[in-house]
Amino acid sequence: MQGKEIQQYALQIATGTALAELCYPFGDDIPVVKIMGKVFLLTSSKDGEIFVNLKVTPEHGDMLRDIYSSIHTGYHMNKRHWISIYSGDQISKELIEDLVLNSYALVVQTLTKAQKQTLAIHSSL
Repeated sequence: MQGKEIQQYALQIATGTALAELCYPFGDDIPVVKIMGKVFLLTSSKDGEIFVNLKVTPEHGDMLRDIYSSIHTGYHMNKRHWISIYSGDQISKELIEDLVLNSYALVVQTLTKAQKQTLAIHSSL
């Protein structure tokens, strides 16, 4: 998949999650998706190449970087907990969907009990 395709598909999946909020806190060209104020997806470009940043566990990030040549440590993010996905033949829609939903789930785990209850109520509607 190419960078623009990855970006569009990742944003489509992310904004379809419960209580996801698309915003542009860093400028019109940097879409960010948050759950209850916490970022789980950020996309931008570096040297004209579009990338998507997603949260991962350190072990998962290491494994992904070993397998996929177009997955790197998170650009301008915590290098242990974030990855950047660039254009690559190995990148598929299934992989993007899995990584976006995993990033969402990791951030949901950090929510307070009250926030999780709000999310549960909203998800059941």
